[in-house]
Amino acid sequence: MLLVLLFVASSAFAQERGTAYEALRVIGTQFNRAALSRVISVTGVDGDPQPTRWTVLIADRGAPAGIREFVVAKGRIISNRTPSAVAGSVKGATIKTSQLNLDSSGAFEVTSHTADKSHQNFDLVSYALRTNYRGNPTWIVTIQNQARRPLGTIHINANRGNVTRVEGMYRGRNMDEVVQDPIERSGRDIERRVPEPDEQYLGDDESNAEITQGDDEIEEGDGDENFVKAEIKRRFRQTKRGGERIFERARRNFDDFISRR
Repeated sequence: MLLVLLFVASSAFAQERGTAYEALRVIGTQFNRAALSRVISVTGVDGDPQPTRWTVLIADRGAPAGIREFVVAKGRIISNRTPSAVAGSVKGATIKTSQLNLDSSGAFEVTSHTADKSHQNFDLVSYALRTNYRGNPTWIVTIQNQARRPLGTIHINANRGNVTRVEGMYRGRNMDEVVQDPIERSGRDIERRVPEPDEQYLGDDESNAEITQGDDEIEEGDGDENFVKAEIKRRFRQTKRGGERIFERARRNFDDFISRR
């Protein structure tokens, strides 16, 4: 009897914390399937490992600011509104769902693997799925302690599954010591928690992958043999290899997922 009760409780808990794909399916079912071709971003906070609710922004030409915002929780839409204003431009920022091959559950696996290899403990996870400046869907996953202080962030290409950027996870650095992107040094100001698509990313190809750690900014393939930098490079290569293995196991195409009944 105890085992049955535990199973029921765990199943109910899982239903309360659905994945990003499941939240999008709710919108397609309860609002409009066509809206899924106009998704701008999917975000969730305080994940354990998945959040209790997902916020989804949809491009809507009939809305005052061109945006419709949904909040999905427990398998239903609990909020549907059209904000009068939004920060930043959303032009050309919609996600091509045919390129979406990694659900939030897979993004968590990659992030957890990276944190484990870095000996970085964490309590909560925040997720943001959006396009980068090349139009590629990208997961930005931030791990936090119980006080919701950011401990590190990982960027994962949601199409190919490769890790493109790691911030704050190596050498026990905290997020306060993470240097900004080179683009930002030109004077742009962006908010780290909700990054602008064309400002926060440096690329999805492995040749463009970058690590930012304190005052150290390292591009793969540079000639610096400094021990600390070399160690960070080694860990980043391990992160990428681990992410690739997890992606092969966790790969799930969104269009295939949404087509299943």
